[in-house]
Amino acid sequence: MFIRPFTVLDGEATRDVFLRAIRVTASSEYTPEQIAAWAPHDMDIFAWTAKRARTSTVVATSDDHVIGFTDLDDQGYIDMLFVHPDFGRRGVASALLASALERAGELGLAELSTNASLIARPIFERFGFVVLEQRYPVLAGVRLTNFSMRRSLAAPATS
Repeated sequence: MFIRPFTVLDGEATRDVFLRAIRVTASSEYTPEQIAAWAPHDMDIFAWTAKRARTSTVVATSDDHVIGFTDLDDQGYIDMLFVHPDFGRRGVASALLASALERAGELGLAELSTNASLIARPIFERFGFVVLEQRYPVLAGVRLTNFSMRRSLAAPATS
């Protein structure tokens, strides 16, 4: 596995990882209606790629195929952490979060934050994030569940 910066050539691959992770992995915790709202079939690839290019996004690759990705903005917010279902439980999310922590250190950030899904919450907790509140965002008229989480960068990281 190799972690590297996102390029615009990774747009379709990261969108595929996002959609598959939600439609397959997250289906154990979210209803079909919630999955459809979160991962719609009509996602604009150009808007997706532009957003990934604007953020500090990194991808995990195996044999030159994107198997996961995460991002980190200048304020320390992690918007996305997704791993292709075929590569779950192989340390990909841990490697991506370790990369985000390294980048946060380079930026001199004091803390990181995220809104983690039911699926992602455990990996964030393993990396020292704590739940501030359970949230119920609405996407396409459908209520989801996630968790507002924070991590002080003074806290030790584990994997």
